[in-house]
Amino acid sequence: MKNKTLATWLTFFGGPLGLHRFYLRGMGDLMGWLLPVPTALGLYGIERIQKNGIDDPWSWVLIPLLGFTIAACALTAIVYGLMTPEKWNTKFNPHLPSDAAPGQTNWFTIGAVAIALLLGTTVLMSSIVISFQHYFEYQVEEARKISQ
Repeated sequence: MKNKTLATWLTFFGGPLGLHRFYLRGMGDLMGWLLPVPTALGLYGIERIQKNGIDDPWSWVLIPLLGFTIAACALTAIVYGLMTPEKWNTKFNPHLPSDAAPGQTNWFTIGAVAIALLLGTTVLMSSIVISFQHYFEYQVEEARKISQ
């Protein structure tokens, strides 16, 4: 029996590690095992920026991977939290009636959706800003080298 509220919170907090996928689909889920890869690469990008400084080109390529993974998991948490009980139970609890309690929405589910919306958009916008800012700075420096 898969609980919608628990799945929503797991998706938001443990999504970049694939915990929600394991909860809903079992340990054999390939996406659950692949989700930690961009998360780890993004964390490596943060480590590189701390070690090599903000001008490290690999860090501004790797860090957005972490941000996009967190944002995608936040979006998935929103989708799970807003899913109707009938659709939830049909998809994840097919042996239960369509209006069974595990698919019901409560205030904890709405809280998870609100936090996922707030933090997911913040992380997504920050990732885009970091990525594009460093890309354009790099392009300006290259143009200056060519024009001199």
